Amino acid sequence: MTILSGCLQQLMSAVEQALQDEAICHATGVRQLILTFYSPQPLPLPAWLAAQPHFPKFYWQPRDGNETVAVCGQVAQFTDPEQAGQFLQHHMDGAERLRVWGLNAFDALPQPGGAQQACLFVPRLTLHQQANTLTLTLNLSDPHALQGDLARAAAFLQQLQPASPLLPLHLTLTHACHQPDEAGWEAMLERALAAIADGAMEKVVLARKTVLTFSQPVDAWRMLAASQKVNHHCYHFLMAFSPTSAFLSASPERLFLRQGDQLTTEALAGTVAGHDDDSQAAALADWLMKSEKNQRENWLVVDDICRQLQGAAHGLDVMPPEIVRLRNVQHLRRGIHGQLRAADDAVCLARLQPTAAVAGLPRQPARRFILGHEPFARCWYAGSAGYLSRSQSEFAVSLRAAWLEGNQVHLYAGAGIVAGSDPAQEWQEIENKAAGLRTLLQDPAAQ
Repeated sequence: MTILSGCLQQLMSAVEQALQDEAICHATGVRQLILTFYSPQPLPLPAWLAAQPHFPKFYWQPRDGNETVAVCGQVAQFTDPEQAGQFLQHHMDGAERLRVWGLNAFDALPQPGGAQQACLFVPRLTLHQQANTLTLTLNLSDPHALQGDLARAAAFLQQLQPASPLLPLHLTLTHACHQPDEAGWEAMLERALAAIADGAMEKVVLARKTVLTFSQPVDAWRMLAASQKVNHHCYHFLMAFSPTSAFLSASPERLFLRQGDQLTTEALAGTVAGHDDDSQAAALADWLMKSEKNQRENWLVVDDICRQLQGAAHGLDVMPPEIVRLRNVQHLRRGIHGQLRAADDAVCLARLQPTAAVAGLPRQPARRFILGHEPFARCWYAGSAGYLSRSQSEFAVSLRAAWLEGNQVHLYAGAGIVAGSDPAQEWQEIENKAAGLRTLLQDPAAQ
């Protein structure tokens, strides 16, 4: 018996005992069964989650790698963060450690007939590994009596499957296309530069979608596993909506971390190519640190974040710039810290998303330009992913992302356009960014 199967068997025993407890069976609202175990070795949570028949499924590993989380099934779902926050507030007594997981779309403003703005949910089951501890949390919810939901939870646990190894990807590409193509990209950027020159906006972040079609379905979990091996210092997350559709990301950017009333966010803007050679990478990083254009782009984001947080936070401190070195690119980053007047995650999301690093400045003209000129809908790309809870919440920006649907993979990458931007250089920048995921899908023999 594996460690995971033994832990899950103990959780099943706890459910059976709860079904014999009259007080629990007649309780109402939301309750949690929580078991903790000593687990000195990292567990194969992506492989375990891939094997489960329950949807939605969400995997989360923050960029510092200090925890991994696998959740599946749901007992409640929300279409916006405010609903989720109200749910957490209402059930704080019975489920103090409750977390709501999921995605927020790039364009989080509701529009008549528009796409879904958020997919946030309370999972049925959470597996959380941190340090040497594995915590299993089973969420129960029923407004009348928990006895019925305990029975449903028992059936849910009986359907869980053992993990299978996530084997390397071996794919045959049959078709690839960019939206826009390089000529369309140049034309779109020329229009953006003209709008910037006319004073309509200071900056706009424009994106490209690349649609890759393969001869067989693409396994999102195997793609995630491949990404974790090479894309370091990133948030790794995957939301599976069904057996054939999923959204995943290897994002370098935090939207925000809230711990009580303490807020940490950042400006990640300004980019140069990466390099395998340390000395050449250092030379490129030095150029980036001294680049007036890139420093200006980063400060635009810093100024926007500070303005957006006015009235919601005080004592904002901006950290000195640092270089973030990734596999294919390097970025400028400035951390920003402050104290919130109220620990309201819906307010933080509304004020910070989308940041100038993924939309532009001013926010509304840039957003209108994006919606009017990009030849595709961003949906989850450049939105955010993570969790809300009473004590702590964290969201990453959904960059370096892919939507998988059957045998197609949609890759997304964007670049910040300011006065002086060169369309050819920006095209190369999004090529470098997209390579972080695209190279995972190439036949190793062809590389």
